[in-house]
Amino acid sequence: MTIRAIDISTSALIAQRTRLNTLSGNIANMSSLVNEAGEAKPYQARQVVLRTDDVNRTASGAAGVRVDEIVTDQSDPLYRYQPEHPLAIKEGQWKGYVAYPNIDLSTQMVDALEATRAYEANVGVMEITKNLGRETLSIIA
Repeated sequence: MTIRAIDISTSALIAQRTRLNTLSGNIANMSSLVNEAGEAKPYQARQVVLRTDDVNRTASGAAGVRVDEIVTDQSDPLYRYQPEHPLAIKEGQWKGYVAYPNIDLSTQMVDALEATRAYEANVGVMEITKNLGRETLSIIA
């Protein structure tokens, strides 16, 4: 039972670490206007999708979590009129505009804070579980 509880908390730690890494990548690329291939295409935010992990399940129904996928935000970029910018769009509806990533710093920071708190909570659960196991062994011995 104690080992299964630690496995569940470990799965949550891994999921929240992945989420934090993804969020930090979004924040780091808020000003990226060019993709890896050198094309004038703004960075698109990533988001982690979590799912219940049925492998880590207790008899009482508690379950772990796993990263199901990391999806790319498909929303339109933010356009700013900057006709003198070297990456300004040359023709069409958005002529003279520069496409920027559609990433809200406040939302990213709140999500990062939430992931950090979830991570800390699971570390706390692991400490309690470890102490419970230690106390149980001291009673038996």
